[in-house]
Amino acid sequence: MPSPISKAETLTFAPATDTQKTRSGGGGDPSGAAKRGPFRPGQLVPSRARLETRLLARVFRGVDILVAAGVAVLVTVLGSPIVAGVWAIAALIGLRLVDAYAFARKQALSAHMARVGLALGAGFLVATGASLAFAPSEAPVIWALLAATTALSGAHVAWWTIIARGRAQGRLTPNVVVVGATQNAERLIEAAMRTGEVNVLGVFDDRLDRAPENIMGVPVLGDTQALLDHRIMPYVDRVVIAVASTAQARVRQLVEKLDVLPNPLHLFIDVGGAAEDDAALVRIAAGSEAPLSASSASTRRALLKRAQDLIVAGLGLLVAGPVMLLVALAVKLDSPGPVFFRQRRHGFNNEAILVWKFRSMRHEMADASAARQVSADDDRVTRVGKFIRKTSLDELPQLFNVLTGEMSIVGPRPHAIGMKTAGVESAKLVAQYAHRHRMKPGVTGWAAIKGSRGPVDTPESVRLRVALDVEYIERQSFWLDLYIIVMTIPCLLGDRSAVR
Repeated sequence: MPSPISKAETLTFAPATDTQKTRSGGGGDPSGAAKRGPFRPGQLVPSRARLETRLLARVFRGVDILVAAGVAVLVTVLGSPIVAGVWAIAALIGLRLVDAYAFARKQALSAHMARVGLALGAGFLVATGASLAFAPSEAPVIWALLAATTALSGAHVAWWTIIARGRAQGRLTPNVVVVGATQNAERLIEAAMRTGEVNVLGVFDDRLDRAPENIMGVPVLGDTQALLDHRIMPYVDRVVIAVASTAQARVRQLVEKLDVLPNPLHLFIDVGGAAEDDAALVRIAAGSEAPLSASSASTRRALLKRAQDLIVAGLGLLVAGPVMLLVALAVKLDSPGPVFFRQRRHGFNNEAILVWKFRSMRHEMADASAARQVSADDDRVTRVGKFIRKTSLDELPQLFNVLTGEMSIVGPRPHAIGMKTAGVESAKLVAQYAHRHRMKPGVTGWAAIKGSRGPVDTPESVRLRVALDVEYIERQSFWLDLYIIVMTIPCLLGDRSAVR
């Protein structure tokens, strides 16, 4: 039985093909050394896997506090509680005063450690003085403080290395694309080069006949229509409009056109000098500036949701493990073919992910693109398939997608890429269809407990599903997710009419 491990989270660049094809529109290919530009890392990381430097800094600070507390307990046991308190307080306050958790992008390891050494050295001297004053004969106390100071110094070498490596791999630096091949875009790129706050992956402009091949080395990848369908977008954290601030009509037009994207949309204003440009870029990179479209991100909410996903998915696999083994055996004995069915579906920011299910159809009649949605008494569904679809047991392998971070326990249900409704691609029936991809897809969701389950085989059902998904995204909270999880089982058991 194959292990349900998702595809790799990174995209490695392939040799360049045809640059002009990308500029002319269409899907485009995010690979190619000629199209990387000065900001492109060797690998593109999906935006769902991006981390925040300030979040890691808080984690590192928490570890330092735990270390200081542990040392304080040890020194207290050695009989010097006053010395213990003096050292812990002096060391932690010193690290804050020298901005040891800022991890400036241009700061070398030597400069960072000089700050850390100053703070910890001062703390050690103050604590040593206290030790000589209150416990002059306690040599073990001095050695304990020296060892603790050395340990914290070594920890900060590790912290700096983790941050530097994360930035080099593209996991700690937001990726943006710029709309408008303008002087304002040039100012934004200059600010990005000065600060290192963002990676500018490309520029898009409706007026390609006037646009250059690149701006300061950043490639012009196509027009705004190409932007809507470009393969690079799952790796983009922000879309930044950089046309002149006086062109208000064009800004409104671009906002209306790009509002269908799941990526947050921001405006870079050409007002002020370099310092104002840098500050504006810092706000955009941090997400502290309200976007023109898409939901504003909350790091605390995202962390809480991820913790909830890991706990519920882990417990779910523990409880459902024996059931999954029985289902796998039944699928294998019922009809020839693999136990699992994998389908490419839309994930967060339109990322293509492989979603796992127990196979419920005859292998030779499987429909990976969902060109024909399942109907009542569908001849493609096996005997075991009918049961596991009716009870939603076929969805249990998606707990592995949750553990890998591609899905959540609660969210909009993932639809197959290219799924059709009444012969028309479902995504084209609702202008805001991609809004449902502003959050990770879920094993269950608000739409599921509100009656929108199973296939969406009419335009009205697509619109209802999208409306419910967008409503959930706007209302999402820890408690709402718990309510949806609790209500999922009675909703599934109580609804015998839904086609699943």
